Amino acid sequence: MCGLAFLHDARTPPPDAARRMARCLAAMHHRGPDDGRIEHVGDAVLGHRRLSIIDLAGSPQPMPDTSGRYVLAYNGEIYNYAEVRQRLEPRWNFRTHGDTEVLLAGLILEGERFLERLEGMWAFAFWGSQQKTLILGRDRMGKKPLFVQELPGGGLACASELPALRQLSDTPWHEDADSTADYLRYGYTMPGRSAWREVREILPGHVGHWHPGSALEQRAWWQLQVRPFAGDPSAARQALRTAMTTAVKRRMVADVEVGAFLSGGVDSTLVCALVRQELGLPLKTFTIGFTEAAFDERRYARLAADALGTDHYEEVLAGWDETELERLLLNHVGQPFADASLLPTALVSRVAAQRVKVALSGDGGDELFSGYQRYQARNILRWYSRLPAGLRHLAERAVRALPEPTAHHSRSVLKKAHLFMDVVGRQQAETPYFAPLMFAPAHLHRLAPDLDGRGHPPPGIPESTAPDDIARMMFADALIYLPQDILVKVDRASMAHSLETRAPFLDREVVELAFSLPRTWHRRGSRGKRMLHESFADRLPASLWRRRKQGFGVPIHAWFRGELGDRLLALAHEDTDGPLQPEAVAALVAEHRSSSRDHGYRLWALYAYLLWKRQRP
Repeated sequence: MCGLAFLHDARTPPPDAARRMARCLAAMHHRGPDDGRIEHVGDAVLGHRRLSIIDLAGSPQPMPDTSGRYVLAYNGEIYNYAEVRQRLEPRWNFRTHGDTEVLLAGLILEGERFLERLEGMWAFAFWGSQQKTLILGRDRMGKKPLFVQELPGGGLACASELPALRQLSDTPWHEDADSTADYLRYGYTMPGRSAWREVREILPGHVGHWHPGSALEQRAWWQLQVRPFAGDPSAARQALRTAMTTAVKRRMVADVEVGAFLSGGVDSTLVCALVRQELGLPLKTFTIGFTEAAFDERRYARLAADALGTDHYEEVLAGWDETELERLLLNHVGQPFADASLLPTALVSRVAAQRVKVALSGDGGDELFSGYQRYQARNILRWYSRLPAGLRHLAERAVRALPEPTAHHSRSVLKKAHLFMDVVGRQQAETPYFAPLMFAPAHLHRLAPDLDGRGHPPPGIPESTAPDDIARMMFADALIYLPQDILVKVDRASMAHSLETRAPFLDREVVELAFSLPRTWHRRGSRGKRMLHESFADRLPASLWRRRKQGFGVPIHAWFRGELGDRLLALAHEDTDGPLQPEAVAALVAEHRSSSRDHGYRLWALYAYLLWKRQRP
């Protein structure tokens, strides 16, 4: 796990390019504190920060081949590198023992089709000095980031993080109003975009091609294809057990100790159970808690840790910390980001990084196995929409007449009823579904009328992949919500503390198997993750399977009823040239503080945006 950068700018003298690259690497020292190097290859400059996980004393980067014609800067891990290396050894004289040279050799010998053989997570810049061609690549699910800026005069710069990329050019950056509109709708930018007009992101499962004076072009080297499973549920359960066990085993490959995040939920506990029960390995586990009991999962994590026999550590997040949030937004994410669990994810990463360099996570389980409550809400919506309009109106009035509870939705039927009415109100705007809306169109109009009609078109989702609306939601969440929210949060929060995270659920075999199964095999009645339950019922305590789904919630509702609400109002009135209407922000805060509605996650999105805008470079 590392940070990479590339710069080719004919307008910049070599000494200046070297200084810019040095500033870039300093800006992402956290991604690789073990080593940092710069390589000049003709008129291109490549940089790399290294977090040593495999071949600790070798595999320096950027890595050239013996001829000096090619050089690679790479961020990530290739879990099956040893077996892939065996295929290449008759044609390549390996000098190192890590996965970096395997990727270098494979790209030289086989080109981009070599990526299809790899299992892992990565982003890379591969420069051919004779042909003056650059290939940029990103893993299937978008675990590792890669941002690109095309420069005036036909140059190009790229880096693993936005704040680092900013150091490579003196070209001004400007806020992209379409991305701001997307952010207010969804809480993040659309795939391939950024908050800045001048910066794009290499798409997951894509490669980019560039040479000096040309425009960057991207093409997909992998796409999630839905091929119906050829077998019965019993065969599917056996296949899933094998695939998940293999995925976890692959992600234990390291020359350093590997730990795991453990929330006490199904996904993270299952990953830990496979390490302990199937592989028989010792394991350190880490969890985060809150002083608010409704959001605190430490009790469940302890029960899971005791049952599995892990060496368990925990920490408590007592409240919001603007200094820490500002540091994460400005120095790591580099753009507005609305997921409040960024803060506890950074804290649990800090706790883990004190004892290990790698941590496994349960990311992807909800998207692949129908775990989110919104899938159940869509099920109920089918029945609800058939009721007479008068009865629906009466039901909505009855729910809205009662104050919305601040309790976590897993502990309050009334809270679920309020959330369901939100789904009803967003139904038309979320059809077809791309991602859950944070602000419905009417709310967004009151909040930011200048952004009406703005936004980037979401990526297309082929109809053949979605036999029904819930299957479409799962597919869209895997391709949009997962890489743009969950994986961004985990990558930036963990790398802020020089911790590598690995997600077994995002193994290619697991992903493709999960989406090959009929949707009805994943969800029965009000319960999701049916296939996971039936496949691994003997691996986890029965009480865990019966536990109500909670998710990684953050008690921001209480924070905005106090000092944080005042902070948001002050920021809104300071932002005199932005799209947000201060009176509309104030109305949301007032409604939230009156306890009639819980706008906590919406207010957090506005707060993160205004905090970023006030301090952005």
